[in-house]
Amino acid sequence: MFGEVEGTGFEVIDPSFGECIIGHARVERLWSGARWSEGPAWFAAGRYLVWSDIPNNRMLRWDETDGSVSTFRQPADNSNGHTVDRQGRLVSCEHLTRRVTHTNFDGSISVIADRVDGKRFNSPNDVVVKSDGSIWFTDPSYGILMDYEGERAESEIGACHVYRWDPESGEVAVVASDYDKPNGLAFSPDESHLYIADTGGTHTENGPAHIRKHPLNPDGKSLGEGAVFAECMAGFFDGFRCDTAGRIWTSAADGVHCLDASGALIGKVLIPEFVANVCFGGSKLNRLFIAGTTSLYSVYLNVNGVPPATAI
Repeated sequence: MFGEVEGTGFEVIDPSFGECIIGHARVERLWSGARWSEGPAWFAAGRYLVWSDIPNNRMLRWDETDGSVSTFRQPADNSNGHTVDRQGRLVSCEHLTRRVTHTNFDGSISVIADRVDGKRFNSPNDVVVKSDGSIWFTDPSYGILMDYEGERAESEIGACHVYRWDPESGEVAVVASDYDKPNGLAFSPDESHLYIADTGGTHTENGPAHIRKHPLNPDGKSLGEGAVFAECMAGFFDGFRCDTAGRIWTSAADGVHCLDASGALIGKVLIPEFVANVCFGGSKLNRLFIAGTTSLYSVYLNVNGVPPATAI
């Protein structure tokens, strides 16, 4: 079951993609048995990866030292996206509780944010931490549309926005309000721009299936107007991460798409399942971990991921 997987590999679309890959490297399936894998986050100090299996209401842990997989937390409040903050704590988006949380070093959970202007969020989906400690997250309605990945409910907000949590005041502010279903997000390596995926086409005919690129305003706390950076030609862009050269490695229906700094598709890592999210890990951040529908995959690349919440 595990090891090199049939139907995987690299597809070179532009010659520049050749510089990003290792010719003899192969995609490995590290584990299988999920219903919908999401939100991988790498913990360098412990050499392990945490990710979500949303419908099974659990978080899983893959250990690099021996390849074992164990249950990190169950129940897990239908957690979705995760990241690591500047202190090395797990930051999680939870569908069931409709909140964003910290997992503290003693294992306790503290709430970062669960509402804005007195109204509960829909179902926080994906999250990133900026170098100033602020937490930025998306809030589509997927977790309240059905019971499969959360709990069916009416939206109290009546819309789907992108938010910023301020580490000094604890206040939550809307940073983007013109999205249908805001989903994955990531900062450019220098944090001058924020990329945000819109997967509104999942529930709206001819709806968006793209990533937009927003400039950060001089205050570092708000966004300028976004422009479409790339359209997805295979399903939807869900979760994604940047490498240090500014390329985006993003999930899609046929695997992972690599977009250059202009938004052009230059290559793919082919996976025989829908991919929901990715992250870089390993001691050199040159190993791409891939959350496929039922499985966790990885492949070594000739690029390096941007360290999470790196100070600039």
